[in-house]
Amino acid sequence: MKVTGNGIQYREEREEASTASLILVVALLIGSALAFTLMTGPFGALLGEHRGAIPAAFHGTMALLYLFVGTIGLYLGWRLWTGRIRAFADLQLLATVSATFSFLAIVFGNWLYIAYRMKDPASPRSYFLATNPVIHKIFFEFKEFAALFTLPLTVLAAFVLWYYGVQVLERKWLRYSVAIVLALSFFYLVVAFGLGAAVTKLRPA
Repeated sequence: MKVTGNGIQYREEREEASTASLILVVALLIGSALAFTLMTGPFGALLGEHRGAIPAAFHGTMALLYLFVGTIGLYLGWRLWTGRIRAFADLQLLATVSATFSFLAIVFGNWLYIAYRMKDPASPRSYFLATNPVIHKIFFEFKEFAALFTLPLTVLAAFVLWYYGVQVLERKWLRYSVAIVLALSFFYLVVAFGLGAAVTKLRPA
């Protein structure tokens, strides 16, 4: 309770912004942008002429959406670490959505990997191994395996949050563990996202 200058007591109430609503708004904005782009440009020109165009489009979209969700999850993870989180249900949702996007990005990434590793002099792998093997070993091989860490980490975070529920808030070691897991998953996401974008710019599949 707070007191005004006239001595009248009142209760200050604040509503937390719903993370689910924020995700919906972001999804609608991205969907609107994609729809507008598709209506104003040829679909083939948007994808490009390379063999991995379609899996690259799906993989990139899933990775971008995962980056949005992962950023929000990182913030809520920090709030969980400090013990000041109020949107616990939203964190449960975010962890589940992050695990889903991680799985989809990995699936489409493996599909794209087929075009990348083709035994063809024009394939990105053959090109990098012939011109600069370090790019292949660091930019792609490291990126590929680093990205795989996001799935078990996000699944672990979602499992703990749903299995223990509000007990996570009451047990400090659980709060810290989930926050660290979310931070690690975001780290591997950013590393994979950055290196993947670099590989695409250097030599699309």
